[in-house]
Amino acid sequence: MKAVVFDNSGTLISRYRAIKDIKSGIINDDVCSIDLVDQDPCRALVVIQTDPATCIINARPKQTIYEFISKNNISFDISYSSLDFDKKEILNLIKYEKTRVSDIQDTIRAVIDKKYDVQICSGSGFILNIYTGQIDFTITAGGKIFPEVQEVVKELKRRNFHIYVASGDRTKSLEELANYINIPSENVFGTANSKRKQEIVKKLKKNYSVMMVGNSANDILALQEADIGVLTTQQDDKPSSKVLNAADVVVDNIKDILEINF
Repeated sequence: MKAVVFDNSGTLISRYRAIKDIKSGIINDDVCSIDLVDQDPCRALVVIQTDPATCIINARPKQTIYEFISKNNISFDISYSSLDFDKKEILNLIKYEKTRVSDIQDTIRAVIDKKYDVQICSGSGFILNIYTGQIDFTITAGGKIFPEVQEVVKELKRRNFHIYVASGDRTKSLEELANYINIPSENVFGTANSKRKQEIVKKLKKNYSVMMVGNSANDILALQEADIGVLTTQQDDKPSSKVLNAADVVVDNIKDILEINF
């Protein structure tokens, strides 16, 4: 029995990310959210669990992010952080934070303008400095499924592989993806941070030989835990040495995993 666990953003989909620096007001698309979190050990990437294209974009722009989340009972999760931090503390930290919903809306529009789909990616969120309680960046990510993905999934199924997705992306967006590539929704694990991905792989190893396929620092523990860890560089990001060192195999295209002797 064999299983493949895929990351989503940058692995199954070509990702476009818009990040707004709250201090400067500048929106960048050439920086990685994981790298920004790693630049400061007190930072955490928080994903808002609601649809950017229908909910956040239509919210009152002048309300603070705290007001939007608390008054509408919006759920959220910590997608990535080097700290072991309880998400229940997030609302207390940002209670008096002045960053507005409009700062997220700016990034949503930037992604939509590039014609990327926010339904199949991480959606929207922010990078919070847990020490200062300040929101340093707002973020929205959209995606386009790599053209080879459906072919790869079809072939893996033919070979009787069980297919899973474990990603830091918004849970609902991954359900959309599961429907698109025709895998059971129960095989999808959303807003999974590094440790959660590792736990998923470890649990699956009780019943399967497991291949983990990912592309970033959020996948390191899962790549190391898997029977074989595959780093894909199709997103064309430059992986750090610690990500490269965690992988057993590096591929340039998702279809290349079909050639791995596993």
